[in-house]
Amino acid sequence: MTKIATRDAYGRALAQLGGENQDIVVLDADLAKSTKTIDFAKVYPERFFDMGIAEQNLIGVSAGLAAAGKIPFASTFAMFATGRAFEQIRNSVAYPKLNVKIAATHAGISVGEDGASHQTVEDIALMRAIPNMTVVVPADGIETEAVIRWAASYSGPVYIRLGRLAVPVLYDENYRFEWGKAVTLRSGKDVTFIATGLMVAMAMEAAELLSAEGIEAEVLNIHTMKPIDAEAIGASVQRTGAVVTAEEHSIIGGLGSAVAEVLAEHCPAPLERVGLKDTFGESGKPNELFEKYGLTKEALVAAAKKAVSRKK
Repeated sequence: MTKIATRDAYGRALAQLGGENQDIVVLDADLAKSTKTIDFAKVYPERFFDMGIAEQNLIGVSAGLAAAGKIPFASTFAMFATGRAFEQIRNSVAYPKLNVKIAATHAGISVGEDGASHQTVEDIALMRAIPNMTVVVPADGIETEAVIRWAASYSGPVYIRLGRLAVPVLYDENYRFEWGKAVTLRSGKDVTFIATGLMVAMAMEAAELLSAEGIEAEVLNIHTMKPIDAEAIGASVQRTGAVVTAEEHSIIGGLGSAVAEVLAEHCPAPLERVGLKDTFGESGKPNELFEKYGLTKEALVAAAKKAVSRKK
């Protein structure tokens, strides 16, 4: 199975877009080799700005460049982009609705050995709470490239969550990203997996395991966390009657919370949330951390069976 990290796909897409649009500029916080913005810097050094370890300044300068008509992509680790620079994102980017793209890498516990200080499990919650902010979490490399291309053409603030770990490729070159529209990767009648980011591939694996036991799971890829596709969620729940959310993020404020809001307002149904349960991560190999914190296909299977058992 082909695997690629979404951060790698990001770097490749940036370098391609740089030749197509002279207004694109890239800023980083002394992490260009890790965030892969180095790919753009090598080809277009005059449009690349290393702001040093100063994320507040990174976002402030990005806002100024956007106000001057440029299309800035600002990158650093997700922990520092959303945590250290929250005020600047809120007041300097989102409030005036400036055209800044915050492409944050190394999100979630899959950062691995870097540990809890670098493993942001709160960034989606922070970003989706900000007015005017669009939040996107690509599931694989192909989708990442499509998202970056879309973001460059979209007018307004965007937060794009990217990862360090290589993840399975789910799509082919014909894939078309549609902002705010969930993708149904598998049809089913018994339970709906609603997943985002690297958990989409895991949900597909869990669906295969369930199928062998006679339980048919539908799988939705929610790449756009905000605005979330309530219509697609509602339609799927009408078919299956039970839901499991899957995210590499806290279940508080992330996908689990967003889907719970949709269900409560539009289509009540049994819901099980798979994600980090009000805890920080820790240092360790990604797969070992997934096992410890319950982000596995086996955990998804168990959650699906529980959700199905709760159907009236």
